[in-house]
Amino acid sequence: MLKTFWDIIKTTVIALPIGLYTTFKHVFKKPVTKKYPKAKSEMMPRYRGLHYLERYDDGTERCVCCGLCAAACPADAIYMEPDENEKGERFAKVYEINMIRCIFCGFCEEACPEEAIFLGHEFELANDNRDGFIYSKDDMLVEHPRKDRPYKTIYRRTRRHSM
Repeated sequence: MLKTFWDIIKTTVIALPIGLYTTFKHVFKKPVTKKYPKAKSEMMPRYRGLHYLERYDDGTERCVCCGLCAAACPADAIYMEPDENEKGERFAKVYEINMIRCIFCGFCEEACPEEAIFLGHEFELANDNRDGFIYSKDDMLVEHPRKDRPYKTIYRRTRRHSM
């Protein structure tokens, strides 16, 4: 018992100055705190945040409700219902993403043949209601004409017309 008592004392005598050295080393450094609501951090280019649906240059939505994004989603977070307009073109009548289930993997973005869905850099997703985490098509569609620069580059810029 006496041996363990001296081991404890020896460990304390060695560990305490090491801990205090680490504390005093950081006391005189400049803090790295940011004024969050006023100054937001710049996200990395590959960051995957809140989903948004892109539009064509004429303002129509790009999504043709093919269902590939819903099939590629491993969390089964995407629900959609197709419909057709008077020209016979398909569009998503209902497009919903359950953000509680979403794991932000980006598979929906990769699976989309029309480059309609993207994961942006928005990271403020807090809500006090569970229903607020289900984003509909109206919540995700970007405004037209677009005021800010898009996060992702769309390679197929023009709308393909059927013959």
